Amino acid sequence: MSTQDTADIVIAGAGIGGLSAALALHAHGIRALVLEAVDDIRPLGVGINIQPAAIAELTALGLGDALAETGIPTREHRYLDNRGTTLWAEPRGIAAGHSSPQYSLHRGELQVMLLNAVRQRLGDDAVRTGAQVCGFEETGGGVRVHAHSRSTGAAAFEGAALIGADGARSAVLAQLHPGAGKISPGGVRMWRGVTEMDEFLDGRTMILVNDRKTTRIIAYPMSARHSRRGKALVNWVCIVSMHTDADDVQSRAGSLEDVLPYYANWDLGWLDIADLLSRSERILTYPMVDRDPLPVWGRGRVTLLGDAAHLMYPIGANGGSQAILDATTLAIELAAGGDIPAALQRYEAVRRPATTAIVLANRNMDGAERAVAQGDRGDQGSALADITSSYRAVVERHQSAN
Repeated sequence: MSTQDTADIVIAGAGIGGLSAALALHAHGIRALVLEAVDDIRPLGVGINIQPAAIAELTALGLGDALAETGIPTREHRYLDNRGTTLWAEPRGIAAGHSSPQYSLHRGELQVMLLNAVRQRLGDDAVRTGAQVCGFEETGGGVRVHAHSRSTGAAAFEGAALIGADGARSAVLAQLHPGAGKISPGGVRMWRGVTEMDEFLDGRTMILVNDRKTTRIIAYPMSARHSRRGKALVNWVCIVSMHTDADDVQSRAGSLEDVLPYYANWDLGWLDIADLLSRSERILTYPMVDRDPLPVWGRGRVTLLGDAAHLMYPIGANGGSQAILDATTLAIELAAGGDIPAALQRYEAVRRPATTAIVLANRNMDGAERAVAQGDRGDQGSALADITSSYRAVVERHQSAN
């Protein structure tokens, strides 16, 4: 096993949170090394929404133009029933008075945008692919991070601190909290895909549709490149209430035949659901899961970030945004100088209460929206207005990076 001198901070995971942390640390003059398990980071996946507070942080890191070139600045969320009737609509991003947009974009393209920025600013060696973090040990003045590569075998990396941004099945989390961090199933299975269309409303609207069985579809355009060609690249998510297995959290290939029958009696008028789903080149499926908030994230020179710290339902579209806010807060606290364990404690003191509140708010909104879908349709608009207003108040109270 080789031991390599590396950087001030070692980051496990080259997802949105880990790469954002590397950029934020670099902006404060702190060297970072990112270790990523996959051999080749490619623009895989489907859509993601990044909220205005997180977009403001990425813009401050010099990515504003790249985001505008890539994403759709979402203008409105529109709630519908399965007959196409609008129940409630709310403005988003700039239209809602924020100074930054809410962007809908391809998750993989965002990840590659961040990756390219890290390599351009920190150097090609700042992200080591094919290095799966499997454990760590604190030394007298730092952390030794153990990783494994299929091609080169075991290696150790030295740093002043370790940030576990290695996702829902985090090895760093598992060592910090053995037996804790159990994933909780939400009783929902999701199917996701991406379909190119000639148009989708005004090209900047997200729809959220429910029937009385709480079967749902969320769909939105997510590609500025397609918009410039007069097309709409639409990310869609089908959400069906059913028993799910908490151990089955990885996405896998989904079947059109499995999901389409749940929408057989839907008629939105302007949108053909069967066409939308069937023309996706690929369908992914996985259960909706989260994790009970942890009472503590880290210890000493090791802490967590993103899904490893606060796995949350995708309800509310805040997972990626909160990881970015974690990253910028982490950089601020480490840049303040002094004792590194104390800086990580300050970071956790800011971010853990905020993300705990949002994890619980996502659960509450999911349950409340399901209850509304089963109720009197005449009352759904005002009920949805109350639900979204309450959720927004929780999130905006905790959106500042520091």
